[in-house]
Amino acid sequence: MTSAPARPAPPPRNRPAPGDAPARNGNPAPQSARQTGEPVPQTRVAFGKIADGSGHRVVLYGPGGIGKTTLAATAPGPVAFFDLDDSLPRLRASFAEGGLNLDVRPIDGVATWQDIRDALHASGWDGVKTIVLDSATRAEELAVAHTIATVPHDKREIVIRRLEDYGYGKGYQHVYDTFLTLLGDLDQHTRAGRHVVLICHDCTNTVPNPHGDDWLRYEPRLQCPSSGKAAIRLRVREWADHVLFLGYDVDVRDGKGTGSGTRTIYPCELPHCMAKSRTIADPLPLTKFDTSLWTQLLK
Repeated sequence: MTSAPARPAPPPRNRPAPGDAPARNGNPAPQSARQTGEPVPQTRVAFGKIADGSGHRVVLYGPGGIGKTTLAATAPGPVAFFDLDDSLPRLRASFAEGGLNLDVRPIDGVATWQDIRDALHASGWDGVKTIVLDSATRAEELAVAHTIATVPHDKREIVIRRLEDYGYGKGYQHVYDTFLTLLGDLDQHTRAGRHVVLICHDCTNTVPNPHGDDWLRYEPRLQCPSSGKAAIRLRVREWADHVLFLGYDVDVRDGKGTGSGTRTIYPCELPHCMAKSRTIADPLPLTKFDTSLWTQLLK
């Protein structure tokens, strides 16, 4: 019995070099510089200079009535105010008594989240040195309303009336994404040399402690789910150059608190408050119409 003739060996396949595009629809892929022998173009990293003259991003938070708005009004002026909490009309007489001739300019026609963003993107900011958002806590509420009105459910037939209607955790993520657009808008102004001050109300939060017992401390009142995901509070802390807690000086003994009404600005992390600063480390007394904070902070 004769054996069948041997089949010719198939032609060798040209395997593409790493990074080469594969052949598509039977057509050979274009040859790379490696295959043609041409020199591979080299990219070179570009180095710049540390930015000079950009504005500072400041967060002021503390209990109601302690003087957050008044302190923000003494920042380098002209100071443009998003007065979402309607604080300025009540403080106008107090500003006049201070004798500082504060150049505070309320921004008109701002009632919604979109109004805030539209104003930040509008023209007319030349000459403004500081932008104040009073308060970021109220702005977050407007962000929630904007999210509910504009972000549909994955299932179009479901009507959204509250954040929980999106499903577990999804509503918080939508609000988080909405709020990030505001931080981006404000960054455009800091790059233009303007300072930005976010005023927040305060709240207490339990701090997880891997080394021992958990404890309570003051933090800005912004969205911060227990899971840590979609936490606007933590994102704002990362974004800011300074997070300053304004607190009353209280002495606690035998479960009773006493104080004289003096107030302190805390620029560094302590067990009782979230805080940070890139330029100052020691607490400062909070004195009405004293501008020394801004002199030391905005270096």
